[in-house]
Formats: sequence, C-alpha cells, structure tokens
Amino acid sequence: MMKTIGAAKFKEQCLALLDRLDAEGLIVTKHGKPVARVLPYEQDCANLIGSLEHKIEIRGDLLTTGVRWKADAQS
Repeated sequence: MMKTIGAAKFKEQCLALLDRLDAEGLIVTKHGKPVARVLPYEQDCANLIGSLEHKIEIRGDLLTTGVRWKADAQS
C-alpha cells in the first residue's frame, strides 16, 4: 500500500521526503482526501543495456576507422 501524508506535513518536510522517496511513491492528502501522487522520476539506465539487440547491425571493426596510414611517413 502506498504511503500517505497530509499536505501541511508534506510542505514542511518536502525536501527530506523527496530524498527518501521509494519506487511506490507517496500520496498527498488534504482533509483526508488524496490530491496528489508523488512518484520518483525513472533514471535507471540499466534497462537500456541490450535494448538494441537484434535492432542494429555492426559492420566491420568498431575499434578502427578503416583508414590505413603510416605514422612515421614524411610529407
């Protein structure tokens, strides 16, 4: 069950509450009635790992430009 907090107490403790906001979030109430739901903004990049699998094709060597040159050659 999602945690609830009164609007006055939320206003008082807003920054501290945001610092320890969990995935479930928080319901803010006024006179016992829900008026807002505070949810954390998803910033998890872990779900991006592997998300392009089977969607892109790698051609050639990723670690080279494909251009051959001789570093000690004189102009």
